[in-house]
Formats: sequence, structure tokens, C-alpha cells
Amino acid sequence: MDAESGGCGAAGARARNKSWRSEMVLAYQSLGVVYGEVATSPLYVYRSAFAGGDIGHSEGNEEIYGVLSLVFWTLTLVTLLKYVLIVLRADDGGEGGTFALYSLICRRVGAGLLPGAGADDDLKEQRDGAAAAAASPPASSVRSALQQRRELQWLLLLFALLGTSMVIGDGVLTPAVSVFSAVSGLKLSMVNEEHQYVLLPVTCVILVGLFALQHFGTHRVGFLFAPIVSLWLLCISVVGVYNIIYWNPHIYKALSPYYMYRFLQKTQVEGWMSLGGILLCVTGSEAMYADLGHFSQSSIRLAFTTVVYPSLILAYMGQAAYISRHHSFEKNHHIGFYVSVPEKIRWPVLGIAVLAAVVGSQAVITGTFSVIKQCCSLNCFPRVKIVHTSSTVHGQIYIPEINWILMVLCLAVTIGFRDTKHMANAQGLAVITVMIVTTCLMSLVIVLCWNKNVIFALAFLLFFGAIEAIYFSASLVKFHEGAWVPIILSMIFLMVMCVWHYGTAKKYEFDVDNKVSISWLLDLGPSLGIVRVRGIGLIHTEIMSGIPAIFSHFVTNLPAFHQVLVFLCIKTVSVPHIQPEERFLVGRIGLKQYRLYRVVVRYGYRDVQQDSLEFEKALVSSIAEFIRSGDSDQNGYLNGSDSPYERLSIISKGLPFQEDSEPDGSPESSTLKETNPKLVSSKSRRVRFVLPENAQINSEVRSELHELTEAREAGMSFIMGRSYMKAKSGSSLIKRITINFIYEFLMRNSRSPAYAANVPHVSTLEVGMVCQV
Repeated sequence: MDAESGGCGAAGARARNKSWRSEMVLAYQSLGVVYGEVATSPLYVYRSAFAGGDIGHSEGNEEIYGVLSLVFWTLTLVTLLKYVLIVLRADDGGEGGTFALYSLICRRVGAGLLPGAGADDDLKEQRDGAAAAAASPPASSVRSALQQRRELQWLLLLFALLGTSMVIGDGVLTPAVSVFSAVSGLKLSMVNEEHQYVLLPVTCVILVGLFALQHFGTHRVGFLFAPIVSLWLLCISVVGVYNIIYWNPHIYKALSPYYMYRFLQKTQVEGWMSLGGILLCVTGSEAMYADLGHFSQSSIRLAFTTVVYPSLILAYMGQAAYISRHHSFEKNHHIGFYVSVPEKIRWPVLGIAVLAAVVGSQAVITGTFSVIKQCCSLNCFPRVKIVHTSSTVHGQIYIPEINWILMVLCLAVTIGFRDTKHMANAQGLAVITVMIVTTCLMSLVIVLCWNKNVIFALAFLLFFGAIEAIYFSASLVKFHEGAWVPIILSMIFLMVMCVWHYGTAKKYEFDVDNKVSISWLLDLGPSLGIVRVRGIGLIHTEIMSGIPAIFSHFVTNLPAFHQVLVFLCIKTVSVPHIQPEERFLVGRIGLKQYRLYRVVVRYGYRDVQQDSLEFEKALVSSIAEFIRSGDSDQNGYLNGSDSPYERLSIISKGLPFQEDSEPDGSPESSTLKETNPKLVSSKSRRVRFVLPENAQINSEVRSELHELTEAREAGMSFIMGRSYMKAKSGSSLIKRITINFIYEFLMRNSRSPAYAANVPHVSTLEVGMVCQV
């Protein structure tokens, strides 16, 4: 007994040690991905703070002590308390970010505005979350208000889109600020006439190189990220400790909140305006939450509390200690990071700073790609080309169009401003706006998803909202000094996202209103009134019930159609990931001899869609398993209709099949294969389904599987509709401009749907339709 207990205890200890080792590895890796932006903030925080409000630097050091106190408490309250200890807990299936909060709220409340949102009603996560939310009495009034009032749903969506557009703006501003601040260390080694001709070209070259390398993917150089950021954090910590010991060992007293009061009392309006620069000490905090899907909560907390947070505090204290003993700066905006670095190690530190700035910028750019992919998946952004740069690392993507747009905008900001003051003002407003959006959405999560008392949500909203409102006002007052940039950028991206979402929703409504009833189809008979030819016809549609209008055009105008027809609906639902066993929903339309099937394929907004070959195999396998298992599946999913032909079954695992170049000789008792040479393609492809051992199937099922085999051997044809949107006559001027011009322009310049990207053109048939909305 004791030996057995000892063995169990040893096994448990080994498991815990292995878990801790894996967490340590993740924490180390997170340094290079998550913390590159916040780690480089000491490069420009003090300079931006003293330049932002034009505050002085007196012999009494009230100003530098006050700025240090504000930086310390802002970093502690906002980043450590709000994000690390509270917000990180609000994960949407392990994912984080603004859209993750939005989808989490909508899924719990059932108040989403995304077309076809009912496609995820049967998911286990959806049912469990709805049950948990329904059990919260304090949330009932808030939940009912969101469910019943559509204007509140639109407001919630606009709020999420506003935060997302500011994240995209941050992807433009962060590389410019970080790289320019890192390169600005060259000023101390050159005379004024020289550095003004060097800083800007060097910064632009580094930025162009940074964006040009994006198509390689971060996994190729990602192994360097964590060592670079670790070396940078070690460097600023050592320099900070040196400055504290050598210049002002009593600088720790400035951490007292008393010095914040003294600072604001003395500087008043100028001190309030300097808060926009102090705010930059928490830039990158949102990245911790947005990158939650790549790491675990505990690993991010471990890295921040044990490495990042102490290093940043030492760095800020060291800078303040140096500045407190030097009052002979030519200009206040010369107060920066490099003046506090000992001259003997300034060049190595400069090189490490540039590398750290590149790493931090890389993380922001990658995060921007991820956010835009989420928006595209949820029909809130025009379709763009998404390239997955790694087959093993989740989330490593590259979007060419967005990459070059970000590069052009980043270079324009850098060349237009040519100083960190205006760029920092712009970045500060973008950062604080995203934080305010997160605070508001998080207060709803506390009530609706965590089932906490409304008092806790109000306390969270009022406490952090008050802090962020003060910083927001200080950033907004600098509108004419650079803060207008994120506002203009966010308004452009917000307009694009709103117009695309509105047009997509209107198109979906048109498809639903103009779908053909199933009774009309059943009246045509098994042959549908036309000749059925070999092959599988995949009819892509956005609706999950009824017959799409394009099919009626086919039946009316075409003399022949495929022997097997599949109405295929590919939906991205408001959950981050869909398990493979919940991905395919298969149903039958009409009687068995019709050979008409409906398949709904679901993806999460962070899922990677399968390529065409794998998708075709999975689709045929799912239909075959549906045929083999019969129509008595009790796990049916009803699309809001009482018709027996609308029932879909969840196919957790498809019936496997093999495609051979030559006929197979396996026994017919275990396989179904085609032996008629007239039905063999030029490639002599043979298809056979592998049935379970001792499987008993009747002749009707065998015949249906046999016909599916024939159709698969003959090949697939992909039939897709191309819609042209037009506003109805009599529509308002705003609607006509939105639909006829802006949405149509976005449609013409956007990519095809993701599922159509790899479809062979020789097998594709497009049908144009004009949608009057």
C-alpha cells in the first residue's frame, strides 16, 4: 500500500514538474512574442512626458519624481492589476482580444448581429455558456435589454469595431515610434547637422526591411525573438540598477503616491497634458491579452510578474535617478533613455535597442494580421488573401495587401512627423481608446459571463474607466499635435468595416427572402425535370435552409445537372475553434432517390480552413457516413424549421475511403467499389469506401453509396453565385451611396471567399445575380 502510494505520489510529482517546465518554456517564449512592445517603452516615455506638457525640470526634482510615481502606479494598476490579474481570465476558448470579448458576450446573450449566427446553437460550448448565463439573476435585465433592443446590439458591435480599428492604427504607429526612438540614440554621437540627415533614412530603411520580411513568417526567425527581448530586459535592468546605486539610491521614495499629488499640484495644466506621454508606459498591455491564444494565462502572468515588470520598474527608476542629478540639458525633450546609459556601453545598447524595437514592431504587425483575419471570418472586413506561413505554429499568417498598406502608412507617419513627440501623441490615443473599449466590454463579461453581482462590474468600470478617462482626455487635447492620426485612420477602417458588415447582412437577407421552398423542389420529382449526368455538383450558398435562388435558375435554364447535388454552406461562427467532430452537419433534401444533400461546414474565427483536396475528401466521407448511418440520428440539428427535410445530423467522423489509380481487389463485404470501366476517368481513379468490420448494410444504402462512389470518380464541379448589389429604387441617398458605390467598390477589390481560393478554375461555374436590397 505504501509503495503504491509512493509510486502515485512520484508520478504526480513528475507530472507537476513537467507542467511547470512547460509553463516555464512558454513563459520564456512569450517574452519575444508578447512583450516586445511594452519592453521598449522606456526608450520614449520620459521624453514624451516632458515634451508633452512642456513641463520644466527644476532643482527640487518634483517633476521627475512625480513622473516616476505616475509611471509606476499606471504600470501597476493598468497592466498588472487590470490585464494580468483580471482581463486575462476572460478568454474565449483560450483566445483573447477585443473581438474575443465581443463574441463571448454575444454567444452568452444570443444578441449577435452576424449573419447566420444560429449555426453554432448546438455547440457544446454554446449550450453550456447559455445555461451558465441563464442562471444569473443580476444579469437578466442587462441580457434582456441586449436581446430585445437592436440599437444596443449595433452599439455593442460598433464599440468592438472601434477597438479593432484602433488596434489596426496601433499597427501603423508602433513600428514608427519604436524604431525611430531606438535609432535616435545616434544623436548623442553626432552633431546636430549630421544626425538630422541620418535618423530619418536609417529609420525608413529598417521599416521597409521589417515589412518586406513579413512574407517569410515569424517562425523562421522567431527563435531569436525571446533571446533578444530577454537580453534587452537584462540590459535595461543592469543599467537601471547602476544608475540607482551610482546617482540616487533614495529614488525608491519617489514611488510614493504623494509625489503624484505634488507633481499635479505644481504643474497643473502642463502636468495633465504630460499624461499623454506617461500613458505610453502601458503600451503593449493589450498585446498580452490579444496573444492569449498563443500561450497560457499562467505563462503570461509568470513572465510579466517575474521578469518584465521588475525590469521595467528598475529601468524607469534608473532613468529617474540619473535625471535627478543632471539639470543641465539643453532642451527638455532631450531627456530620454540614452542619456542615462554609460557612454562605454552606449553603442552595444543602441544595437540591442534597435533589435528589440524590431521584435516589438513584429509582434504588433502579426497581431494586426490576426485581428483582421478575425474580422474577415466574421464578415466585418473585406476579404483579403491570408497566407499561412507555418504549418505547425498556430496563428502565423501573412496578409499581403494589409502588410503593404501598413508599410506605406507607417512611412508616411515617420516622414511626415520626423519626431517622436507627435508620433507618441498619436500612439497614446490609439492605445488608450482600445483600453477603454476593453474596460467597457469587460464590465459586461463580469455580469453576463462570470455571473457576478452588478456591483463588481460597476466597480471595475468606474475604477479603471476613471483612470483611463483622465489619460484619454490628456491624449485627446493633443489632437492638433499628432493625435488626429489614429482618429482619421480608425474612422476610415471603421467605415470600411461597417459598410462591409452592412452590405453582407443585406445580401444575406436578400438570399433568405428569395430562397425557393423545398415543396417546389419536391414537386419536380427525382429527376428534377432534367437529365442527371455523372459527378458531384457543389452549390455554394450562404443560407442554411431552403433552396438558394441560383438553383432555380439552373433548373429553369440548364438542360442537365449532376447525379449527386450538394448544397454547401460554409459558416464561420462566433467561437474561436470548432472541434473536428462538430464541424460537419449533413442532411437530406427530398427522398433518397433525389440524391440531394445539404452540408453545413463550420469554422471558428481562428480556425484554418482546409485546402481543396482535403476538404473534398472530408465532405464525401461525411456524406457517406450519413448515408451509412441512416436518417434515424437522434443528434439532429434543426435550422429553425419544422420540416423533416431541414434536419441535419452532426457527423463526428466520416466514412473513410481510398482513391486508387488501379482497381482494388479487396472483398466486397468490406468495401464498395466501382467496376464499370465506362465510368472510369482518364486517370483511372478508383474510389472505395472502407466499411467497419461486420457492418450490415441493406441494398438501398449500398446502392446510394455506390452512386456516390460513381459521382466521386467522375469528379466535382463547384457552382458559386456572384452577386451584384443595388439599392432599391426609392432608397435614401445614404443607402444608395453605401450600397451602390462604397460596398460595390469593396466587393470588386476584395478576394473571393476563402473556400473558393483553391478551387480549380476548370471545375468552377459562376452565376451572376443582381440583388436589389
